[in-house]
Amino acid sequence: MNRFVAAERALRSAAPHHLVDALRDVLADDWSARDVELYLADYSLTALRPASTRPAPPDSLPMHDGPAGRAFGSQEPYVEKRGDDRVRLHLPVTVRGDRLGVLRLTLPSAAHTEECLAELTELAQVLGHELVVAERDTDVYLRARRSSRLTLAAEMQWQLLPGRSSTRAEYALGGQLEPAYAIFGDNFDWSADADHLMLYVTNGMGEGIEASLLTQLGINALRNARRAGVPISEQAALADQAVHAQYGGAQHLSVLLLDLDLVTGHLQIVDAGSPRMLLLRDRSVAAVELEAQLPLGMFEETEYLAQEVRLEPGDRLVFVSDGVYSVATPGGEAYGDRALARAINATRLLPAADVPGAVLRELSGHRGTPVADDDALVVCLDWFGRGGAGDRSPR
Repeated sequence: MNRFVAAERALRSAAPHHLVDALRDVLADDWSARDVELYLADYSLTALRPASTRPAPPDSLPMHDGPAGRAFGSQEPYVEKRGDDRVRLHLPVTVRGDRLGVLRLTLPSAAHTEECLAELTELAQVLGHELVVAERDTDVYLRARRSSRLTLAAEMQWQLLPGRSSTRAEYALGGQLEPAYAIFGDNFDWSADADHLMLYVTNGMGEGIEASLLTQLGINALRNARRAGVPISEQAALADQAVHAQYGGAQHLSVLLLDLDLVTGHLQIVDAGSPRMLLLRDRSVAAVELEAQLPLGMFEETEYLAQEVRLEPGDRLVFVSDGVYSVATPGGEAYGDRALARAINATRLLPAADVPGAVLRELSGHRGTPVADDDALVVCLDWFGRGGAGDRSPR
């Protein structure tokens, strides 16, 4: 039997919590690999943590430095030559653009590495798909991602997310929340079919469990309407009714709803609250002026209207919550649109998945404290266009 097929079968037949052990055995037998370890990105995107069930797991690795960090950031295999002609491979583990972590292993020689690098790189992607399936039945990999305990509100918010990044020929998406281990109500959601991408960016109201419950209700009401096949204006109206029915106007939810036509680049937007949208085009950053409409749940049976924007291939959209643009220094100076525009321009060469973290790190420097007092959300959407996505760097 072909060894790649055998490895796939070993992963698919392994118990969910034993994926790494099963892969370690097959890599040792068929590829002469040693020191096989899986490292998963932690919630704050600062470390790669070992997904090991062994009594003495290895240490975490830096996310933005070192061989593993380079493989994760570039999404390309990183080959590290060791002593005695041995080679250590660092292979990105990614599912449809959602970057999960890095698979690290050691091979006996450079010649052997050259022979099987492509095969092992593909096998790392198979591992990623199996991890996503396995997480339905085990908490092993969710626990491995945690540098510290999540608050209950944060647990609820992370479970609500579709992922942290996604790529297709037409677009790339990335999003991040802070404080990662104590987020309250900010959130994002997306879904795509053959010709449309729908994206929600949510700025939750309140703190703790109450904020998380409000966002849970709003996002699930939007999903329910979306899955019924109605336009985003009606999605907003139906979710508005659901939130108002529960809270009677005492709580509301700020959301940007977007529907991107993947054939034409035609974008429909409902601005129901405070998240802001900025456009990077031709190295110039500008806020997209939208008609402000009522947040979801303020009044019963609010009507919403969609505005239209035409995207051009190479455009980058960045969405931020008020926990980004209203952050102040210890002296009281607000971050503001100008500083945000500079941060977006400074990150224009980064892929969409890296932009949210880079902007939030710059924001942390402005704030002067490592931990945010308020939720901060950044989502980045790159539009490449259909049929002409050769150059994927924003203009």
